Amino acid sequence: MVVSIIGLGLIGGSMSLSLKAKGFASSVIGVESNMEHAARAIELGLADFCLPLEEAVSQSDLIILATPINASEKILPQVLDLVNGQVVFDVGSTKSVLCKLVAQHPKRGRYVATHPMWGTENSGPDAAVKNAFSQKATVICNAEQSDDDALRMVRDMYALLQMHLVYMEADSHDMHVAYISHISHITSFALANTVLEKEREEDAIFELASGGFESTVRLAKSNADMWVPIFMQNRDNVLDVLNEHISQLRKFKACLEKENYEYLKELIENANGIRRILK
Repeated sequence: MVVSIIGLGLIGGSMSLSLKAKGFASSVIGVESNMEHAARAIELGLADFCLPLEEAVSQSDLIILATPINASEKILPQVLDLVNGQVVFDVGSTKSVLCKLVAQHPKRGRYVATHPMWGTENSGPDAAVKNAFSQKATVICNAEQSDDDALRMVRDMYALLQMHLVYMEADSHDMHVAYISHISHITSFALANTVLEKEREEDAIFELASGGFESTVRLAKSNADMWVPIFMQNRDNVLDVLNEHISQLRKFKACLEKENYEYLKELIENANGIRRILK
């Protein structure tokens, strides 16, 4: 099967490596606006060659849209205009905007809205990881709006990558990822800014940063060009979870101000309940 991947960064590049390793893709055509990234992707074996969008779509059986989501808004309608039976799916972190954007497109059925729940703080072709998706979840949104054969192809592909599937409506998906993913990134960005503002001695940060701090702030290294559009598209849900998060921070602050250590202990023990889910 010939697969075109639009955007050969972390997710697109990792998808290429996995699909080639599993024998799903006989060849991968890259579509990449950054010429340095295109050359590096070919060098790393993420793409066999790169072509302009129209040529790539015409030569492909499956098209994967793996660009930042603001770029996906422009590219997805163009791809659907070009397809003639091929299947298209995206891997973006928000789904409502794209699903609404193409809801009335005459070729809407050829599109499958997906979100593989995996990523790192790195970006670009060099960030691609082999076997990245195994044992992770993939969300498929508004599945009833996709043609049966298109849905089957994408579902079988994710099964081959050893991912388990979760089905949601796009609006529900965006609400849940605001709590599970997007707030984690905002918290990490804010914590990094707090430390950089208050801790002027960089050597002290380097020497004293323990595993807990490093794991909490790791996401602060994520690419702004990717995350600003995500926050823009999921603004209402992110604001909702951010307000709740600020409320929780105020509770901890009040405990310390009022020396209410019993309630502080209660807040921490209540948080320990996450062990029931994350073992």
